[in-house]
Amino acid sequence: MSRHVLLTGFEPFGTHPVNPSELLVRSLEGRVIGGRAVAVRVFPVETRTLRERIDAVLREEQPEIVIGLGYAPGRAALAVERVGLNVLDFDIPDSAGIMRKNEPVEPGGPDARLSTLPLPEIVAAWTAVGIPGYISDSAGTYLCNQWLYDALALTTSSAPPVLAGFMHVPALPAQAVLLGPDKTPSMTLDLMKRGIETAIEAIALWLESRPATVPRSGDKVWITPRTTRR
Repeated sequence: MSRHVLLTGFEPFGTHPVNPSELLVRSLEGRVIGGRAVAVRVFPVETRTLRERIDAVLREEQPEIVIGLGYAPGRAALAVERVGLNVLDFDIPDSAGIMRKNEPVEPGGPDARLSTLPLPEIVAAWTAVGIPGYISDSAGTYLCNQWLYDALALTTSSAPPVLAGFMHVPALPAQAVLLGPDKTPSMTLDLMKRGIETAIEAIALWLESRPATVPRSGDKVWITPRTTRR
């Protein structure tokens, strides 16, 4: 079985010249955390190409765990998302100028898909080391939500199983100064980084403590022994 983690972030978008999610994933590239090597990708904020990009990198990297990171100014802590909704409703255009209003992520798909990460264990691990974090029940209706919904769709029947989920991160202190420090919570990049490391360690511990699963008939097998990482 593959034993590595894929982290993805997004490029800057809208009026934000820096995206903390990009800085975070790049800072962790090549690290070994919880016994898992970390591979990273940074995606443009483009709705029409997002699912294709996720699919391509999943096939290329064949990870055991995939976690998307996204920037959410106004959030006061790290937020691990519970659910991706089958809806896109943008307040601002994506980086290609595309606006989507009350459209499905996947026409005919289920109304929602639930994260397959061990959410309570992640939050408990954050709490144990003093990192502010919580389970969020709304990933919004922009590309972060699309990432979660699409990644879950692409991994839902993979064998061996692939855990998939999404985390939102707050503004950096320098961003909060520009956005209005009286109304914009912030977190240092180092603390966010510790939070992502702690989450990966918690997921790895949870994986190692649960019973092994056996692929079911009909499961989609696209992780092959020839590309297994050790």
